[in-house]
Amino acid sequence: MTPELRPLDTRRRTLLLAVGTTALTGLASACTGGRDGTEAAAGRAAAVRAVTPNPSGPPPNCVLAAETGEGPYYTPKSQIRSDVTEDRQGVPLRLDLQVVRAAEGCAPLAKVAVDIWHADASGLYSQHGAGYLRGTQSTDGDGRVSFRTIVPGWYAHIAPHVHFKVRPGRRTAVSSQLFLPEELLNTVYAVDPYSRRKAPAHPNTRDDRFASKGARLTLDPVRDGSGYRASFVIGIV
Repeated sequence: MTPELRPLDTRRRTLLLAVGTTALTGLASACTGGRDGTEAAAGRAAAVRAVTPNPSGPPPNCVLAAETGEGPYYTPKSQIRSDVTEDRQGVPLRLDLQVVRAAEGCAPLAKVAVDIWHADASGLYSQHGAGYLRGTQSTDGDGRVSFRTIVPGWYAHIAPHVHFKVRPGRRTAVSSQLFLPEELLNTVYAVDPYSRRKAPAHPNTRDDRFASKGARLTLDPVRDGSGYRASFVIGIV
């Protein structure tokens, strides 16, 4: 069945960057705890949202925001690939990411590992050797990677999201999550295979984490064939 989609009108360290339309105003960190040496090093990295979906243009300027943390089900041995869909059915989502060095005027970073992973339409993550809806790529000369996946399903009382981890070095990493507009989620969850479960009326606003940080980490998707496409700029310090 082809979905009918209408257009759209754990413990953590805090140092993420959000949307910015002015010059870089400075960088600082606020710490809420770390797990070990690797997690402490991860506090040196940060994520930023793109001002507009513009996969071919220059990155935006950067300002300070906050990290949500890695979340569950990460595996360090994801396949190196762009299309992570495998046999999972759902509304297509193309995710264009760019990694930049925030402290150097948002200069693009090449050869940086980027992982993504998220739940399928039934709200399930791949585990125990399965690898659907997770993958790894290395950024190109412009700091860019592109993943083909599906819109994630919902589970528990958590706002639907896509996890990402950026690994600029062997001992450094930053993890966070990207959310989707509730209007889009309500549209997608009304069609098969998402509609096989009764979705919550407000999949985002049930989540306190989304209420406090979601506005800075929510994608701005545009229609792309039978699905959507969105971009996001990830800046590290």
